[in-house]
Amino acid sequence: MQKNPIIPFILIMAFGIGLIFFLSMDGVGNKEEIAATEEHAEGTEGGEEVAGGFDPEAKAQQSCIGCHGNSYEGSVGPSLVGTALSEDEIKDILANGKGAMPAGLVPAENIDAMAAWVKSLE
Repeated sequence: MQKNPIIPFILIMAFGIGLIFFLSMDGVGNKEEIAATEEHAEGTEGGEEVAGGFDPEAKAQQSCIGCHGNSYEGSVGPSLVGTALSEDEIKDILANGKGAMPAGLVPAENIDAMAAWVKSLE
């Protein structure tokens, strides 16, 4: 007697549907917690605080660590810690880019704050 090859697929499908159902019920039970998390996330956008001003360190964590390293001591890009560049040179690089550094990573209105933060790294 031959076994029906479709039975394992039906069992896997039924297990998957059941798993999705029970996981969605967990989400329904935590809807207040999820809503609170989403409300908190709406106050920030891309590492920048919308209501409270610009956060240079959050922006750096978002955009800079890929090339300058987690501690900003260099990786693909040069070290930002103890840079010999002046604040005006840093502003120019942030605005116009240089080498592999693309222009426009920091909005124009926040370049001054970002340059001051980079200069403060020691």
